[in-house]
Amino acid sequence: MPGAPSSRRYDTLLAKGEDRKQRILEVAQRLLTRKGWRNTTLAQIAREAGVSPAGLLHHFESKEQLLHAVLDIRDADDDAHANRAGDLIAEIARVPERFDRTPELMGAFTVLLVENLLPDAPLHDRLLNRYRDAVGIVAELIRRGQESGRYRADMDPATKAVEIIAFVNGMETTWLLDPSIPLTEVFKGYAESLARDFARPSRT
Repeated sequence: MPGAPSSRRYDTLLAKGEDRKQRILEVAQRLLTRKGWRNTTLAQIAREAGVSPAGLLHHFESKEQLLHAVLDIRDADDDAHANRAGDLIAEIARVPERFDRTPELMGAFTVLLVENLLPDAPLHDRLLNRYRDAVGIVAELIRRGQESGRYRADMDPATKAVEIIAFVNGMETTWLLDPSIPLTEVFKGYAESLARDFARPSRT
């Protein structure tokens, strides 16, 4: 077929480019976890990824764009594995699966969150909106449970959602400090305490 060899060469170049981009992102996650974004340079990432600075800039035009790409991966992982219409208690108990599935990504996200608390930080607005969206999702799951009669009605969904997100974020940070924490047992216990807290009072 005329043109087929050129098409194959183009496909091969595309595949190599995607492999290189993925390697850059993996290295970025690892270095961000260890050093934070302020102490991590694009040159360091390029060197450890085995690409030239120009090769890195071909995929990511700036450090901020690369940081956003790391958050994009975290968002995509959540979209792929979280059941936002499912049972909240079960979803809380499943959170430790994230740590096993993508430990470097979990570490990078937590460090970026802590480093972007101030309003002038490059990722502050995105992370704040992400946090508010997460609170909204959890609050909506609680409201649905109340409307269906599974959860007690005398509980403010928004306030409880803030508590739940704070627990999850706090455990992610604590895990970075001490990876030996028995996450499965901790989250299982917290999910069980939520189930008791959410339960409607029994009629006597």
